[in-house]
Amino acid sequence: MGRKGAARGDEEFSFVSPVVKYMLFCFNMIFWMISLLLISIGVYARVTKHETALACLTVDPSILLMIVGVLMFFITFCGCVGSLRENICLLQTFCICLTIIFLLQLAAGILGFVFSDKVRHKVTEMINNAIVHYRDDLDLQNLIDYGQKEFACCGGLSYMDWSKNIYFNCTDDNPSRERCSVPFSCCLISKDERVINTMCGHMMQDLDHNKASAFINTNGCIDKLVNWIHSNLFLLGGIALGLAIPQLVGILLSQVLINQIQDQIKLQDYNVQHRSDPWS
Repeated sequence: MGRKGAARGDEEFSFVSPVVKYMLFCFNMIFWMISLLLISIGVYARVTKHETALACLTVDPSILLMIVGVLMFFITFCGCVGSLRENICLLQTFCICLTIIFLLQLAAGILGFVFSDKVRHKVTEMINNAIVHYRDDLDLQNLIDYGQKEFACCGGLSYMDWSKNIYFNCTDDNPSRERCSVPFSCCLISKDERVINTMCGHMMQDLDHNKASAFINTNGCIDKLVNWIHSNLFLLGGIALGLAIPQLVGILLSQVLINQIQDQIKLQDYNVQHRSDPWS
């Protein structure tokens, strides 16, 4: 009688909480819709380019957007279906994926702080690679122009880095009309100026630093970016925390739900065993 009473008591108090279940489902549904939006934007941006050849993966924003969207779609799909169907396998996949991503982000932040010189070198390589492909990808071109205007900079280390691009190359045998020039986003443009002269960077690489500084931003974007990071550490910390909290919430909710489902399964197995053996 004692065991049967205990079993009935466990049956009363052991259950899968609908609050946890549907909180996790709604949590994943929101990010699942965001993932679909990212994929749609990436596909649209890729299709509208009408390019036969893909740009370099590391500098094509549309492809990177699709990769992030597909990864989010897979993870949130596991979370949505796993929570709704109370499927332990899908919930564990969701929890493990989120944990791995969180640990990778944490490791990247620590390594970036410890090996800041190597990170700076890698960022320099990425920016130089983006400069090389400036005219190959419209999204990349708009991204570089936006960055140079926002940070009031030009090139990676200096405005002379634009010579790495085949169109802006300053060699004598370059037939391009943009030879020895820089993009218009490098120019010193007045806020009152309504019509932008897109040729304002023409032949700027032929001028020395002092003369060129009267017409364009001569400082490189890497130094400006580093200075901006140092000046906005609290903002970046807040963004990192904002990205980490949803991940930790997802991990916590999925783990709680997994434990509840496992307890329910154990209770059902216990009840089945004792119903088949009433004398135990």
